[in-house]
Amino acid sequence: MKKGIILMLALTGVASMAFIQAKVSIKIKGSDTVLPLSQKEAETYMKSNKNASITVIGGGSGVGIAAFLDGTTDIAMSSRKMKLSEKMKLQDAGKAFKEVVISYDALSVIVNPSNKVTQLTREQMEGIFTGKIKNWKEVGGDDEKIIAYSRESSSGTYEFFKEHVMSNKNYGSTVLNMPATGAIVQSVSQTKGAIGYVGFAYMEKEVKALKVSYDKGKTFITPTIEGAKNKTYPITRPLFYYYLNKDEAKVKPFIDYILSADGQKIVSDVGYIPLK
Repeated sequence: MKKGIILMLALTGVASMAFIQAKVSIKIKGSDTVLPLSQKEAETYMKSNKNASITVIGGGSGVGIAAFLDGTTDIAMSSRKMKLSEKMKLQDAGKAFKEVVISYDALSVIVNPSNKVTQLTREQMEGIFTGKIKNWKEVGGDDEKIIAYSRESSSGTYEFFKEHVMSNKNYGSTVLNMPATGAIVQSVSQTKGAIGYVGFAYMEKEVKALKVSYDKGKTFITPTIEGAKNKTYPITRPLFYYYLNKDEAKVKPFIDYILSADGQKIVSDVGYIPLK
């Protein structure tokens, strides 16, 4: 009898050890804007949580949410809110989900450093990206053709910019759609007449951020972390994670880490705006 009890306790111990040492694999997919932040958070988290294996893939908010809908990712990262049609698909499938804001972003409008234009109104940006304004001389610059770069339609940044900067007007037919945010930075840095828009963490010295005005030119604001924190910079947006309720036990420890003081310090270090 004692041997049986000892054996049972030993097996229980082995099972407990196996449970403790079991690998937790998390797949995260979606927004290119959120990508560098998620990568850094995952890298730091895995250093102190050896049983965690986190894979982070970009491609755009729409790509991440599509993967979330078909069950091929645990977390969708998005720079826009989930659409009603997407929420309805989850509801129809009986899948309860949660939305978490992990940080904020100051969406930056960038030009080539050689461009003498330093500021634009919202109306001028709308005119450029709808194709009505075609030359920099129309907005105080040199006689130079405007070459506008945008993200692809699967991008949350594409949709956010269309809604909040272009008043939901359509992009012009001459606007060049790029597959990734890094490609916009590279193209603008190499093209004299170029303009594009990127998440704040993608800002580099090879491009120049413009001041923007949302009061028809009375005040122009530069994108900064402080300006985004106090909401004086007008093109500020939340960045989201989406996950299913049934996966909460698996993903919540990592999300809680991002929301912690250490995780929010990484938000600042990467170049985004912490929640507090």
